[in-house]
Amino acid sequence: MGTRFGIIVLQNSPWTDLVRKWQRVESLGFDSLWIADHMYDFTTPNAPWFDGWTLLAGMATQTTRIRIGTLVSNPIFRNPAVLAKQAIAIDHMSNGRLNLGIGSGLLMTDHKAAGVGFFPPTERVERFREFVEVVDEMLRNEVTTYHGRYYCVDESYASPRPIQRPRPPLTLAAHGTQMLKIAATFADSWSSFGGFNLTAEEMFKLLTSEEMFKLTQERAHKFDRFCSDAGRDPSKIDRSFLVFPPLDPWSSVEAFREIVDRYQEIGITEFILYWPIGEQQLLIFEQVARNIIPAYS
Repeated sequence: MGTRFGIIVLQNSPWTDLVRKWQRVESLGFDSLWIADHMYDFTTPNAPWFDGWTLLAGMATQTTRIRIGTLVSNPIFRNPAVLAKQAIAIDHMSNGRLNLGIGSGLLMTDHKAAGVGFFPPTERVERFREFVEVVDEMLRNEVTTYHGRYYCVDESYASPRPIQRPRPPLTLAAHGTQMLKIAATFADSWSSFGGFNLTAEEMFKLLTSEEMFKLTQERAHKFDRFCSDAGRDPSKIDRSFLVFPPLDPWSSVEAFREIVDRYQEIGITEFILYWPIGEQQLLIFEQVARNIIPAYS
């Protein structure tokens, strides 16, 4: 299979506009369609912003072919057993088109808005591991009992079973060493957004495009090693890259090609791009979808 391309449409538009965008993405032949899972847009807190999982159900009914998913589901305010049940429902509503994305949750704004205390780094990793383990077990089994430090499930039944077997594919977002190890163990697709340096010393420091590439390359090499350590073939696991600022794939066709070609060299197999902003970006978006992306299939 060739390189795949998806679009993330943020939930900051009226319902009718969102449906129009989703259906446009599907009609242009993109492989996947995604939505975020935050309490609000932390850059503009008072702007309109719909709940991600509620909209995902709408997305399932308003599209027919394209794969759909969350980039990524947020454990700050989602229980893993409930999320697994939601995922099964969406898998049925979409006729087996769900990609289940899960992250650790990171934004202080989500913690505050949901009334959940901020997780220290070690706790966040442990919670992520337990969260993924519960979801994985519930999607694979009819009944699950799990006793962890942060999550406990007693005889939780998951019926009906998901359409996709053994379960809908998991897309796990991971950047730090311990998170990459978890993704290497459970993920069908590893998701990276490049974006920020997530070290404690430089939390959320925006990277240059060159720094982003080198850091993503370093993480990809680690991920390969951790997959092998877990007894998994690294080549069998997808690598999904959210094209994040300062990269701008809609500035020109050449910019799009340069980003894709360069990141393919370090093993990226899927590119997730934001819905374009403004008429000029929309023109490039349409041109790329029609004339450029088919060459990568």
